[in-house]
Formats: sequence, structure tokens, C-alpha cells
Amino acid sequence: MADPLLDDVGALLREAAAKVVVPLFRRLDPADISEKAPGEVVTVADREAEALISEGLRRLRPGSAVVGEEAVAADPDLLRHLRGSGDVWLVDPVDGTSNFAAGRRPFAVMAALLTDGVPVASWVYDPLEGTMAATRLGAGALLDGTLVRPARSAPAAGALRGTAATKFLPPELRRQVEDGGRRIGELLPGQHCAGREYLDMLTGGQQFLLFWRTLPWDHTPGTLLVREAGGVARRFDGADYHPADEGRGLLVAASPEIWDEVHAALLGS
Repeated sequence: MADPLLDDVGALLREAAAKVVVPLFRRLDPADISEKAPGEVVTVADREAEALISEGLRRLRPGSAVVGEEAVAADPDLLRHLRGSGDVWLVDPVDGTSNFAAGRRPFAVMAALLTDGVPVASWVYDPLEGTMAATRLGAGALLDGTLVRPARSAPAAGALRGTAATKFLPPELRRQVEDGGRRIGELLPGQHCAGREYLDMLTGGQQFLLFWRTLPWDHTPGTLLVREAGGVARRFDGADYHPADEGRGLLVAASPEIWDEVHAALLGS
């Protein structure tokens, strides 16, 4: 049965990608790229896509708040909405901006809806692959319209494959994770695009993800999708991830059993 909200927001993300993002891929002028923080770039595509998506989301839910990555860069106080009441949209107009600005793939367009602080719907779209994942809380995760089946069993650590984004880990923890990677079947360095990593979890291409930085627009869409597909998203201490949390460290796995296996291998407990 069709879900109008999933369809409408999915169409909006596709429109932003088709009108703004993809036409600028590998066609950016130097003036189209700037640094919004040390080591973090933003492009004209990020800003224009966020404006288009934000306007469309407000039309879909009049009175809702929009917390976009680029809007927060200009006004960090917008993050207060994540603990507020009512409907709040999270928007990442170009996830993987460093890839996009350098003319590399992958990158994604992402959104999530929170109601009274609880993530209730999310979308991750890879415009170059044409892959769309979407979910409603309690309804399961859809990948290109097909329900994602939960993992049936938990392989031993030596058979697992997943990403550890170690770049931002504190040095001692980075060494621990890299050493623990020897007990994992394959420890991947990451694609610099959280959205693509979450899509690869839904396809079964990898069974876990480990991150240090957990900005809400990067992880709220994907963690809801993984949870709806039978997985878990927890802080390193085992607490469930919430987009308003300001902590560091996130381990996402295709099942609770896989989370335990990876946590023991990489984090030593």
C-alpha cells in the first residue's frame, strides 16, 4: 500500500537531486566551493538543494520546523528544535560534500522527520545509483520499494564486514579499533558518505558501521532505517542513539548479536 508521506518526500529529494545536485556534479567552479569550518567545505549545491528541500517540507507539513545542515552552520540555535514538540525535519542536502566537491562518488541526499523528538520517518537517496531507502517508524525499511528482511543469523566476528571511520577517533581509541580489526573479517576505511554506508547495510554489503562524530543529519535517517530492518544503533556504552544527544561514538549493526560481536572485537568489551 502506498504511503503518501514516503512518496512525497522521496519525490522532493529526487527533484532536488535532479534540478540542483547532479547538474553541478563535476561542474563546480572554484567560486562554488567554500570552507564553512576548518577542513569542512560547502558548495552552492548544498545551499540551493537545502533551500529547495526545506521549502517543500514546510509545504508538506505547515508549521513544521526544518533543521538543515547548512542552516545550522549559520544558526546553531536551530538544534534546539530536536528536543522540542511537534514536527521537525532534519535535512542533509548533500551528504558526502567532500566527495561531491572533489568530483568523486558517492554522495547522498537525506531527510528525517521527528515528532515530539522521536524519529518517525526517514529517507536516504543516492542520486547517481538511483537508490532510495525510506521508512516509517514501525513499518519496516524499504529499499527501492522492497521491504528489507532482518538478518537471520549473526556470523562470527571473523566473517563480518563493515566500516570503521577512524579519521576522527582519538589516537588511542583509533589504535584499539585498528588492532581489533584483525579479528573482523574485513574492516573497511569508509566512503566519506554516511548515507551510502547505511544503504550498503540495507543491501547486506556490510554488517556494521563505526563512527566517532555523530551529527544528527548524518545519522538520524540511516539509524532509523537500520533499526526498522532489525538492526541497532548504540553509543559505545550501549545507550541507544538519539539525534539530540551531543555525545561521541556510534556503533550500528544489522542485529543486536552482531553489535555485541563487533563491540567486543573493536572496543574490547
